[in-house]
Amino acid sequence: MPPASTGASTLIVAASTQSSPVSVTETATADRLEPGGPGYRRMSFALFAAGVATFALLYSTQALLPAVSASFGATAGQASWTVSAATGALALFVLPMSALSERFGRRQMMTASLTVAVVVGMFVPFAPSLGWLIALRAVQGAALAGLPASAMAYLAEEVRPKALVAAIGLFVAGNSIGGMSGRILTGWVAQLWGWRAALGSVGVLAVACAVVFHFMIPRARHFTPGSLNPKALARTVGGHLADPLLRRLYAIGALFMTVFGAVYTVIGYRLVQAPFNLPQGIVGSVFLVYLVGTVSSAAAGRLVARLGRRGALYLAVSTTAAGLLLSLADQLAAVLLGLVLITAGFFAGHAVASSSVSRTATKGRAQASALYQSAYYLGSSAGGTLGAVAFHAGGWAGTVTLGILAVLGVVSITLYGSRAARVERRRSAAVLSVQN
Repeated sequence: MPPASTGASTLIVAASTQSSPVSVTETATADRLEPGGPGYRRMSFALFAAGVATFALLYSTQALLPAVSASFGATAGQASWTVSAATGALALFVLPMSALSERFGRRQMMTASLTVAVVVGMFVPFAPSLGWLIALRAVQGAALAGLPASAMAYLAEEVRPKALVAAIGLFVAGNSIGGMSGRILTGWVAQLWGWRAALGSVGVLAVACAVVFHFMIPRARHFTPGSLNPKALARTVGGHLADPLLRRLYAIGALFMTVFGAVYTVIGYRLVQAPFNLPQGIVGSVFLVYLVGTVSSAAAGRLVARLGRRGALYLAVSTTAAGLLLSLADQLAAVLLGLVLITAGFFAGHAVASSSVSRTATKGRAQASALYQSAYYLGSSAGGTLGAVAFHAGGWAGTVTLGILAVLGVVSITLYGSRAARVERRRSAAVLSVQN
């Protein structure tokens, strides 16, 4: 995956003024946030908090699915829609929300999205039926849609290019902490006071994160407002979808999330059944393995520097596949180790793919990130529902089979990308030799 330019506008200015390109680039990036600076630390902390709130809210019912099924007399497939409705709504609304962020600002959109999602979260515990619970979760997912793509675009505009992978890795690390803490919290609270109290506890956690985000996020200094022009938006989206590299990255994000959504939607049902028979609190504590995702996503920048982007993706997908196969064992230690490997591979692959989108798109970054997030959460929605159906049909082996098929899809796409890059290099070399 080729590195992105440090900014097409910089090159245009340099050419038009006939000044030194280096000095113009330094001027253009001198006030961007970089590791070690106070602004970068505030930004990292704020977006980390936003990431915690996003994943804690988005997947708040996932660890509670067995309890929700028992409460409403629902099957695993029916209860899984409390997760899939949220992720599916986010996938559908992320592109329109990103367009609004182009007009009103990344910071404003993130703040509004988080606020609405938190408010809806206060009503979720009081849902009188499964249908109402699914509907409220869909509204919550739609509200959260304004945050992920806007955050990626904000980072691409405000952070020095060389620090972008690390900065996005920290945001993704916040996602992993949110997913972990939300599931652990709901597991133990549900065991003591029921699943409704558990959802209320996640709401309180999200309120605290929203307050931290509001007071810590630095103002945007490199955002230029655009117009809400549907034709221009369609052209931008069409341009991104016409880019073969971006299409591959979108597919990779969707397939990685299909694995992750399937595994973590179903794992609770497996662990409360024989031969494990674990209580709800212990099942929630299993999500401590998300800490591995925090480490692997934050280390994505170092993996790319050492192995290259495709090499980092191959490592991520190999780790995920090994975890899936190991989780087939009926020993709890093997299942937990399998979850560790799946989580590490997923978060590393997601961090590499998402940062590659931000680097590849030199204009319309919010739309490029929005398309990635849309594919990513559609993968989550499909994985959650298909994983539950596969579990109902073939047990845990059925869910693992679905995951392996998705992993093979990632490998195929990455191999195709490597081949396409080699062909393009040969074509370029041939053209140069003819010209010379």
